[in-house]
Amino acid sequence: MSNIVAIVGRPNVGKSTLFNRLIEERKAIVDETSGVTRDRQYGHSDWNGKHFSVIDTGGYVMGGDDEFEKEIRKQVSLAIDEADVILFLVDAKEGLTPMDEDVADMLRRCKKKVIVAVNKCDTPARHETIGEFYALGLGELYPIAGITGTGTGDLLDALVADFEEGEDEPEDNLPRIAVVGRPNVGKSSFINAITGQERNIVTPIAGTTRDSILSHYNLFGFDFNFVDTAGLRKKQKVSEDLEFYSVLRSVRAIESCDVGILMLDASQGLEQQDLNIFSLLQRNHKGVVIVVNKWDLIEKETNTHKEFEQLIRNRIAPFNDVPIVFTSVINKQRIYKVLETARQVYESRSRKISTSELNDTLLPIVKEQNPPPSVKGKWVKIKYVTQLPTPYPQFVFFCNLPQYVRDPYRRYVENRMRELWDFHGVPVNIYFRAK
Repeated sequence: MSNIVAIVGRPNVGKSTLFNRLIEERKAIVDETSGVTRDRQYGHSDWNGKHFSVIDTGGYVMGGDDEFEKEIRKQVSLAIDEADVILFLVDAKEGLTPMDEDVADMLRRCKKKVIVAVNKCDTPARHETIGEFYALGLGELYPIAGITGTGTGDLLDALVADFEEGEDEPEDNLPRIAVVGRPNVGKSSFINAITGQERNIVTPIAGTTRDSILSHYNLFGFDFNFVDTAGLRKKQKVSEDLEFYSVLRSVRAIESCDVGILMLDASQGLEQQDLNIFSLLQRNHKGVVIVVNKWDLIEKETNTHKEFEQLIRNRIAPFNDVPIVFTSVINKQRIYKVLETARQVYESRSRKISTSELNDTLLPIVKEQNPPPSVKGKWVKIKYVTQLPTPYPQFVFFCNLPQYVRDPYRRYVENRMRELWDFHGVPVNIYFRAK
C-alpha cells in the first residue's frame, strides 16, 4: 500500500502548483489570491516505482479570525495526523515569515518525517537567500520551482526514500473488499449486518498500515477479507471535520483493496464527495460496486429505480459500466447481493486473457469491421494485442502510428472488450504503442 504525503504551508506559497506537478494533472485551482485552496484535493503519484497519495491542504494560518482559516487549520491538523510524510513548503521570494515559524513549531512536535521545500527558487539570486530557512530547525532544505519543475527530482528522491517499492501483493488470494463512502451512509451498519457483530473488526490478521486492517470472513459461502477502517480509532478531532477525515480513511482503504463498495445515501443521492471517492477507486484501478442504501426511505413510483440508476450512470460517465445495488441495510434487504456482486467484480478484475484469444477475437474487429479512422490521410494499422501482467486489466495494442489513435476510438475498443469478456465494474487501461 502506498504512503500518504501532505503538502502544508502558509497561504500562497505554491502548494497547489506543486500538487498539480506531482500528480501530473491540473486538478487544484491555482491563483495569486491567498487562501484559494479550501476544499482538500487528493491525488496519486509515483516516483522511481514507489507509489504514494498526495493531499493538497489549505494555507495554514495561526490566530486568524476568518471562519475559513479556522476550518483550514483543522484540516491541516488532520492531514498531518494521518500522513506518513509532511512536505512543508515555504517561499524564497517572500523569505522567512512569522507564519512559517508557527507552522514549523507545530511540525517539530508532530514526530513525523518532515521535508522542507523552498519554492520559487527560479533564479540564482533566490538560491543564495534560502539559508535563512535553516532557522526553522527542520533539517535539509530542497530548493525548487514548482511552476517549472526545477529541483523536484531531488525533492522526490528524499520524499520517497523510506517508502517501499511497488505495490504490496496480497498474502493470500482472497478478495480484499473495502466499504467506503461519506459519513452516516450506513457503512458500519452494513458490515455489522453481514457479520452479525456489533463491532466492525474481528481478529486483525494482517495489518497493512495504521488504520487499514484486514479482517477475514468466511460466511454464507463467501470467503473474503474486509479492508476495514471504520471505528478503529476514536478521536475527538474527528467530529471537527468528519467529511475530510472520511476521505483520508477512504484513501487508506482504497489503496489496500481489490474491490471498493461505494455506499450512497438514497435520500441524498450522488454528491461531490461520492464522486471524489469514486474517482479515487477508478484512478487506483480498483473494482467498484455502487450501493444505494436506505432505499426503504424513498417514495417509489413505477420507474423510480431505473431513473435513479440512470442519474448515477450519467454522473460517473465515461466509466459507467458499474453494478449498482439498491439496499436497505436496516431491513437486511439485498445485503448479500452486494457481496455476491463484489465477488463477481473481483473475478472480472483478476481475469487473464491469452494473447491468442485476444488476437483471434479483436484483430478482425480493429482491422476489418471498424479500424481506426484516418488522421491527416494516414491510416493506423494494428498488428497485435496482449495483456500486461498486472493485478488489474491492462492491454497494449501494437500499431504503426499510435499517436493518431484518438480517445473516441480508444473508448470504442474498451467497450467492445467489456462486451466480450465482462469487465463489469472494473477500470480497463488500454495503451497503443509503436511496434
